[in-house]
Amino acid sequence: MSLPRIAVDAMGGDEGVRVMVEGAALARRRHDRFKFLLVGDETQIKAALENHPNLRSASEILHAADTISGEDKPSQAIRRAKTTSMGLAINAVKEGAAGAAVSAGNTGALMAMAKLALRTMPGIDRPALAGLLPTLGDNDVVMLDLGANTDCDTRNLVQFAVMGAAYSRIVTGREAPRVRLLNIGTEDIKGTDTLRDAAAQLKEAAGTLAMAFDGFTEADKLCRGDIDVVVSDGFSGNIALKAVEGTARFVADLLRRSFASSLRSKFGFLISRPATELLKHHLDPNNHNGAVFLGLGGIVVKSHGSASALGVANAVHVTARLLEENLTERITADLARIAADNQRPMPAAPAAVGAPE
Repeated sequence: MSLPRIAVDAMGGDEGVRVMVEGAALARRRHDRFKFLLVGDETQIKAALENHPNLRSASEILHAADTISGEDKPSQAIRRAKTTSMGLAINAVKEGAAGAAVSAGNTGALMAMAKLALRTMPGIDRPALAGLLPTLGDNDVVMLDLGANTDCDTRNLVQFAVMGAAYSRIVTGREAPRVRLLNIGTEDIKGTDTLRDAAAQLKEAAGTLAMAFDGFTEADKLCRGDIDVVVSDGFSGNIALKAVEGTARFVADLLRRSFASSLRSKFGFLISRPATELLKHHLDPNNHNGAVFLGLGGIVVKSHGSASALGVANAVHVTARLLEENLTERITADLARIAADNQRPMPAAPAAVGAPE
């Protein structure tokens, strides 16, 4: 049976059509069984495909006359869902014309349109934005939520843990991912009532789910390599992510400045260049690109707006893996296990929080 197509918002991202098409072409070399639906300005897409005959033979173009800008608010984007490349790519997933959508466009708009069109999976109250962070270990760490929900209750955090573990099993291959809740300390008494209640529920369900849950972690341990999934509300998660990214840039800039400070330092740079190149590769966000909106009734992946063609290729690679490994079915099965094992009903879902502006 053929795999479902991947819809690519070809107009998203800072560099536009050229980089999005080149990235999709790079990804197809790795996933040559996939077909693509390239959504955007037909003339520009056809011109970009001239340099990528392998992708051209596996793609269909869906013309979109309009695009979503970085300044558009989610409410504005929703009203133009039927005419924009982002909206049509998501709609292709809704209508079954594609199995997943990839966009490097406005995050808030993407979240709002995806949630409206695809709704949430049964058993999930709110979708969460999950990303990959580099670590000192063999695998990246999955972190969620990264900004889709600023306020979360116990039920949300438990659902995020289930979704994050299912995602981690795909990207790490680990049968029981190590899951922790982000907190201000590792002791059981630390943190809010919401965090402590979520930890208690996850410990109770640990024997039922394919995860290894053992309480809390602090932000300075995110990239040590001894955790596979870090769960947080979107407010704390987004702050932690920006702090990690800023620290990585600070270290890279500090090394660059140090090596340029004197002739002796420049000579030292030549000697240590293999090590610095390895560091540069490890910290390059393009090598960890592709954040996933988990919990929707379809797969939507967000590529960073400034991603290079390699970064876009990695986002498409993540998308292909999620389709190949049946992410949605895995999450559904885990939620069913919790429901069967839990003797008392979970509290009613609160009113949904709007997408970030």
